[in-house]
Amino acid sequence: MLNLHLRDMTRRHFFQSAAALGLAQAAFAGVHHKPKAKNVIFLFMAGAPSQLDLFDYKPKLNEHDGKPCPAELIKGERFAFIKGVPNLLGTPHRFARHGQSGAEISELMPHLGKVADQVSFIKSVHTTQFNHAPAQIFMNSGHQIPGRPSMGSWLSYGLGSENKNLPAFVVLLSGKNAPDGGKSCWGNGFLPSLHQGVEFRRAGDPVLFLSNPDGVSDESRRRSLDLLRDLNQTRLADIGDPEISSRITNYELAYKMQSSVPELAEIDGEPRHIHDMYGTTPGRNSFANNCLLARRLVERGVRMVELFHRGWDTHGASADEDIVNKLHFLCREVDQGGAALVRDLKQRGLLDTTLVVWGGEFGRTPMNEARGGSKFLGRDHHNRAFTVWVAGGGLKPGLTIGKTDDLGYNIVEEPVSVHDLHATLLHQLGIDHTRLTFRFQGRDFRLTDIHGELIRKLTG
Repeated sequence: MLNLHLRDMTRRHFFQSAAALGLAQAAFAGVHHKPKAKNVIFLFMAGAPSQLDLFDYKPKLNEHDGKPCPAELIKGERFAFIKGVPNLLGTPHRFARHGQSGAEISELMPHLGKVADQVSFIKSVHTTQFNHAPAQIFMNSGHQIPGRPSMGSWLSYGLGSENKNLPAFVVLLSGKNAPDGGKSCWGNGFLPSLHQGVEFRRAGDPVLFLSNPDGVSDESRRRSLDLLRDLNQTRLADIGDPEISSRITNYELAYKMQSSVPELAEIDGEPRHIHDMYGTTPGRNSFANNCLLARRLVERGVRMVELFHRGWDTHGASADEDIVNKLHFLCREVDQGGAALVRDLKQRGLLDTTLVVWGGEFGRTPMNEARGGSKFLGRDHHNRAFTVWVAGGGLKPGLTIGKTDDLGYNIVEEPVSVHDLHATLLHQLGIDHTRLTFRFQGRDFRLTDIHGELIRKLTG
């Protein structure tokens, strides 16, 4: 018993218990500075969109379209599917400059072009991973192996939610299927479970088991939760397991969400002009509906909302996964809603405090994959360079950061790693990424591991 009390008094156990109660260790470690942003909306294009057909126009690549790729460029390179010496592949899509910033954007993204001056493009993002599942987990958690907390979980841990009736981290899914990285993309890892992303579902109750079972009244549900709370608190006092505190908090949050979530998820009441702007249809599962729901979530104080839209794996094996037909279809699904989200946040005065991020887990090659002799145009996985665009949250708008070579293969100016991107987003939220840590298995972990530099051009 003495050992138990001594353990309960240790600094480590104090911090773990505090975290489980929603009082993040960061509050005690002095990791915060004055924030410019309060919320994050991450528009995650799972499957990896082709930067060369959307944002990173390469006239030289078009000039050499169909010619063999220079051998020295791919010497010793590993690809997911390309074999031998592939042919270069120029984009079949036209580009134009938009706004005062002169951002070059593909014809596939006409709505994004209208908000070009609110957006900054990072054309030199790179990652260590070139397969979907590990790359998606890496982009979300800073590590390619499942088990680390996702960025949203770190934000929940470090900042909490501004709304006691809603989770700090909400996940919305649309598109062909779930992300390859699965729930690890929004998992809490070794953080207390109250920090995991809460998935809002496509049909039925937005959150599982939100409604009372048949025959169970609100009063009966409340009495049951009170009894569970008392039992859990007794158990917590006996063994000091911080996960019990998480369980208590999760039960209470679920009860509060019974009244808050149905109203939140009901977008029918939005004005007609808002539906027209987003291209939304109430009751339908779509990326556009999720963009509108994301705005409603950050309005109500949810710290991070992540929208996963799956289907961007355009290898070119068929018309259903090429850069002509499928890419055009995908852009129609996401372009209007994503651009409307930026416009809507701005007109409501929310863009200044909301970070919007758009991107996938890696990019696509400047070469045609032509797997099995396919005549459809497609690109293999490319982790050396890809594009992410960001808006709001105090970041400088209208910028283009980084540059790739004439063929779009390697970065030649201002490389930005995934850890650099994470560090910059945390900085805007008032967090020093090197000091937001959690002790697990004898060492301090953080989202950016031992890496990460701020993108100074964006932060000022």
